[in-house]
Amino acid sequence: MLLADIVATSQAVAATRSRKAKVAALAETLAQAGDEAETVTSYLAGSLRQRRTGLGWRSMQALPAPAGESSLTVREVHDAFEHIAGLSGAGSQAARAEATAELFGRATSDEQRWLRGLVTGEVRQGALDSLVQEGLAAASGVPLPAVRRAAMMAGSTVAVASAALTGGEEALAEFVLEVGRPVLPMLASSATTVDAAMAKAGGGAVAIDTKLDGIRIQVHRWDDEVIVATRSLEVITERLPEVVSVARALPAPRFVLDGEVLALDDAGRPRPFQETASRTAMTAGVHLTPYFFDLLHLDGQDYVDAPGRERLEALDRLVPEEHRIARLVTDDPAAAESFVAEVLALGHEGVVVKNLAATYDAGRRGSSWVKVKPVHTLDLVVLAVEWGSGRRKGWLSNIHLGARDDSSETGFVMLGKTFKGMTDEMLAWQTERFTELATGPSDGSSYVVPVRPEQVVEIAFDGLQRSTRYPGGLALRFARVVRYRDDKTAAEADTIETVREIAGP
Repeated sequence: MLLADIVATSQAVAATRSRKAKVAALAETLAQAGDEAETVTSYLAGSLRQRRTGLGWRSMQALPAPAGESSLTVREVHDAFEHIAGLSGAGSQAARAEATAELFGRATSDEQRWLRGLVTGEVRQGALDSLVQEGLAAASGVPLPAVRRAAMMAGSTVAVASAALTGGEEALAEFVLEVGRPVLPMLASSATTVDAAMAKAGGGAVAIDTKLDGIRIQVHRWDDEVIVATRSLEVITERLPEVVSVARALPAPRFVLDGEVLALDDAGRPRPFQETASRTAMTAGVHLTPYFFDLLHLDGQDYVDAPGRERLEALDRLVPEEHRIARLVTDDPAAAESFVAEVLALGHEGVVVKNLAATYDAGRRGSSWVKVKPVHTLDLVVLAVEWGSGRRKGWLSNIHLGARDDSSETGFVMLGKTFKGMTDEMLAWQTERFTELATGPSDGSSYVVPVRPEQVVEIAFDGLQRSTRYPGGLALRFARVVRYRDDKTAAEADTIETVREIAGP
């Protein structure tokens, strides 16, 4: 397949606001992908298959003259980036520049522009992974839930693309939970009160879990082998020896657990999230403690499709209370409110209300799990940043905040700006970070610096107000930074639908 076909599809997707039309365009191209299905799928989602290439915005500033006609194939582009990603050591910078010039010199003007966006994360076409999954389902003629489930079990849509297109639903059914291969975690939607969360979760008796301010972990053990993965499936086993030790001490040789790990102070209260995330707790002698709240597999039996009540019973049999998240099962709103008050008094950030009949819906954010926090927070994506003035002069300060929006051309919709809550250390860090992510001049010649939409930030706010200033029609009131979320990708940020739900009618 020619790269020009991908570029044309991307342009068609960007040119329409119709979700149906976007899916149709994606499906038509995916159906022709053949043995390049994985790369085509990745490119249509606007992502390189290589995690790191050593290329960035600055690498894209001095490109050769474009080719007069299209000749690059998808395979050639993938092979070129694979070569570039593999360069290291002495002379690698020059070799990377030479290989980049050779690749871009074979690309037409449109292809150069699109490849630049692919490298910098700026393919603005409004096609995120969820839309590509719909396109893959349409191209292969299989139900969308089958594609979603297989992708969740395999860890990505790219991993199941070829199977969907060549083997259909039967081939996708072969992607099941495997101990040792992390799956995308089940996610929670939001509610403003416990009563609302209980109703949203289905009513009746629910499990109310303490919501810890730690790192989400998934732990796989088979015999003496243990791996620990984050919510984005990054394996961090070596960083968490305490978790490995706890896993090996449990009375079963084979299991998959879902939980959180965090640092506690001497009084048993949670330490700042940054200490857990940066692993400074280890060097300071602070112990990290794992707490588990769900079980996906135990000694040959999968529990992903089992109701929550059954999973919790198995969890309680396997994990001692000291490593289980505090939980209340009740249908009484008054008892629920009392439990929430206890959780908050201990310094935790809220609760998650869970439907006891629900299965573990890997990778999905639905109403079966509903989080409640006393302070409204959203995980948003930084779209641009402004140079500060006064005491903040010389630092990148005010950040532009966006929610995910599949219907927009960029994939995000802006909700406001803030510099509230930023410490000097945070300002120094984000100046370095956003200089790396800049897609325009970051030398101070421009007041606003656009950045690749990659960095997730947790924002607290006092409310939402109707706004004609922003395309989404809503703006954050008194927004302030809680923390930067390096454990989340932009694809996991909150959506404009979630924001509208919080805003209410």
